[in-house]
Amino acid sequence: MQPATATATHPAAVNGELQREPLVLGNPTLHDVTETIASIAVRPPTWKYWLTLAITATAAAWGIFAIGYTIATGIGVWGLNNPVAWGWDITNFVWWIGIGHAGTLISAILHLFRQRWRTAINRSAEAMTIFAVICAGLFPLIHLGRPWFAYWLFPYPNQMQMWINFRSPLVWDVFAVSTYLTVSILFWYLGLIPDLATLRNYVKQRIPKALYTFFSLGWVGSVRHWQHYEIAYLILAAISTPLVLSVHSVVSFDFAVSILPGWHTTIFPPYFVAGAIFSGFAMVLTLVLIMRWVLNLENYITLKHIDNMNRILLATGMMVGYAYAMEFFIAMYSGNEYERYAFLNRAFGPYGWAYWAMVFCNVAVPQLFWSARLRRNVLVTFIASILVNIGMWLERFVIIVTSLHRDFLPSSWDYYAPTWVEVSIYIGTLGIFFTLFLLFAKYVPVIAIAETKAILPGAQPEHHVVAEAAASR
Repeated sequence: MQPATATATHPAAVNGELQREPLVLGNPTLHDVTETIASIAVRPPTWKYWLTLAITATAAAWGIFAIGYTIATGIGVWGLNNPVAWGWDITNFVWWIGIGHAGTLISAILHLFRQRWRTAINRSAEAMTIFAVICAGLFPLIHLGRPWFAYWLFPYPNQMQMWINFRSPLVWDVFAVSTYLTVSILFWYLGLIPDLATLRNYVKQRIPKALYTFFSLGWVGSVRHWQHYEIAYLILAAISTPLVLSVHSVVSFDFAVSILPGWHTTIFPPYFVAGAIFSGFAMVLTLVLIMRWVLNLENYITLKHIDNMNRILLATGMMVGYAYAMEFFIAMYSGNEYERYAFLNRAFGPYGWAYWAMVFCNVAVPQLFWSARLRRNVLVTFIASILVNIGMWLERFVIIVTSLHRDFLPSSWDYYAPTWVEVSIYIGTLGIFFTLFLLFAKYVPVIAIAETKAILPGAQPEHHVVAEAAASR
């Protein structure tokens, strides 16, 4: 019997045994991996890179102008009204926090479970986490109205003998998000150290070499360095794992601990966590697919990686769809007429268009990935990832605005619509995010070089410490 050959969908069966699909294609050597990834930081930027950077930087500058205008004039320039005190600002805050959620999941949890396919995407996901949390943090500061008093949110001894209200979920946000950002930066930077040392040895220009030398912290790739590195990396992964559940759970408490119909529900913490992973993976897919095409990394970010990520999109999309159904069931079953009206108003009220667009993007679109062929279709995946992010933004908008614009008193009902300032700030945060990511992709290894070498065909992952040490001599 002739051995079966591998297809685009199924691994090969050789001598009656199922062979795993390789995570790195083209049979590269250790030198090839270094050359392919490290050379990105050395090559001069193309005109496409400069054009894209100019567009994103312009958007960022326009958003910064809108933020300055808001601070100078006051948040009265936004479209907020009497019942709708939270609009695009908190919607964008929750959306950006969700975007940053997948980085910790991919890096920490998949590392703890020894999932080797994470190596092609974990670096981009970690960077995306940091940039998204930076964008998210802007919105609560602006929403204060007087951002120069933001330090009042932190508990510290002061001459006024005043303390913050520790029972407020808005204060919990400060602790959760700042902790998440700190741990994410440490985790990202620790993983970068071996690759920064590789770039230190690779580049020839004086200033870049000095910078890479400084940030590589004297790494020489010895067995002792690798042992300490792996212990520290594992400890940080273990510390980061609870953050996956805690951060967005705390964000959901902003709504769940209130008594407002549509918000006061115990399903929010797991619902928000699943939605955050859902939107975070969608944004990782969007970024990775663009990066894969622009930087010619098809051999390192393979269809296997895209297939695995689409499976997670399908699973989390079904969780989110289940949460949507349970929200309606609980509202109808509760016997609370205010709760019933809040959910009927979401689906059939003035913002019904947003609700059904959300259901289409978040529930219907992921069902495409039941098909193995569509899971490995790059164009379908790219379009679906964008639709999912649109749908998750609409979800946050629906939760916040439709629960506020019609409260207990019909006399105070109103319709909320954003002004050009709110739209400009949102566009500006997108510009900041993509500008930071473009700079990261150019000057920092976008794929973990050392970890990729450990998963090459024939490599022994458990002994890659010694192999790397020997290769670095």
